[in-house]
Amino acid sequence: MVVHEARLIVSVAIFLATLVVVIWQPRGLGIGWSALAGAAVALAAGVVDLTDIARVWDIVWNATFTFVAVILISLLLDAAGFFKWAALHVARVARGDGRLLFGLVVVLGALVAAVFANDGAALILTPIVMEMLLALGYPPAASLAFVMATGFIADSTSLPLVVSNLVNIVSADYFHIGFARFTAVMAPIDLVSVAASLSVLWIYFNKHIPRHYKMDKLEQPSQAISDLVTFRVGWVVLLVVLAGYFLAGALHLPISVVAGGGALVLACVAGRWWVPLAVRIHPALSGARGRPEQLQLGATGSAGKEPSAPIPVLKIVREAPWQVVLFSLAMYLVVFGMGNAGLTSVLAALLGDIARRGNVLTAVSVGYGAAGMSSAMNNMPSVLVGALSIHASKAVGSAHEAMIYANVIGCDLGPKLTPIGSLATLLWLHVLDKRGMHIGWGYYVRTGFALTLPVLAITLLALAGWLHVLG
Repeated sequence: MVVHEARLIVSVAIFLATLVVVIWQPRGLGIGWSALAGAAVALAAGVVDLTDIARVWDIVWNATFTFVAVILISLLLDAAGFFKWAALHVARVARGDGRLLFGLVVVLGALVAAVFANDGAALILTPIVMEMLLALGYPPAASLAFVMATGFIADSTSLPLVVSNLVNIVSADYFHIGFARFTAVMAPIDLVSVAASLSVLWIYFNKHIPRHYKMDKLEQPSQAISDLVTFRVGWVVLLVVLAGYFLAGALHLPISVVAGGGALVLACVAGRWWVPLAVRIHPALSGARGRPEQLQLGATGSAGKEPSAPIPVLKIVREAPWQVVLFSLAMYLVVFGMGNAGLTSVLAALLGDIARRGNVLTAVSVGYGAAGMSSAMNNMPSVLVGALSIHASKAVGSAHEAMIYANVIGCDLGPKLTPIGSLATLLWLHVLDKRGMHIGWGYYVRTGFALTLPVLAITLLALAGWLHVLG
């Protein structure tokens, strides 16, 4: 592809302006509308054309709807008390040992990030951890350590599954990587990242972590469950959905169908939409002579508790991150314009040269390059720039695979270097501000560099070694 200098300058200018508006969000303008405005300018300027819209949609639709479905499942389970129940169990397992609690919270964050995506881990688990620390009477410095650890681990361990990060889904779709293959490569790497993250977090925050806490200040985990039926069915849905991810490739199904099916089933249970149907099928199912209102209440109650009302599913659906759908299509379209102007050709030539220097250097170079791009211009456009460039580099074999996964790792971990690295981080900071914990950008950047750079290096080296083992 020929580099069109004037066109490239225009496309880069449009991208930067769009990114500023997305981050700034003047007058509360949604990220989707901001990105859509940038895409409209790119179309008007001739940087992209109508055929590019179809090409970009083909790349991002599955990733976007999978992400939305996973977040919906997370929000429904959160409304049922699932995550608070898990956090309270962790606090009880630690048996009053503050250092053990810190480690277990990090491990819990890693598990939540793996199954419910990094955004779900950061935005749902963080407020719960803050509430738990408040109940334990932790001082501000200790609370900050736990909160920073929860936010960091959400991204640094969002590697093992395709659904663990929107970046993963985009990459797997673009390069046609099956769920099983992605897991085989990245799950062991994620274990290394978990160990590295826990070690670095411990070294950095150890002096702020109280040695002991009083167990009697914690409520019982069972008290956190607000909807027992949704809680129990949620476990089944999670297991079926996870199994479905692995079967999707063999059945030639997009993983968004699997995730969407799980979200729909859980929504039906949480909203009690199955009640009228159950009564029509067999009135005896209600145990209340077919009266739906009694079935609705009787099904949700548990011993010694008042029966719970249905979860407001429609409200949760309305508040789901639908702006991400617009953002994915529009922002990627803006990025596509830079590719059309020749940016990916320049990067592809550089990657082609790196690929000849061995997998270790390839993984480290591509990973740190992707991390740098993500921290400077957000990880969502960065992963597509990287994918387009890797494809154009014509690299083959192990070098090509090392590039793909290093790009994913860089775009998963790189956002932790700066607050603008991911939309989830910006939203996370906003949530903390609303709860009275302000984290300045200066402190965030210093902490981000101290934590991210060593974990990124260890993870990328582990990738190169594991790809060598896999052959």
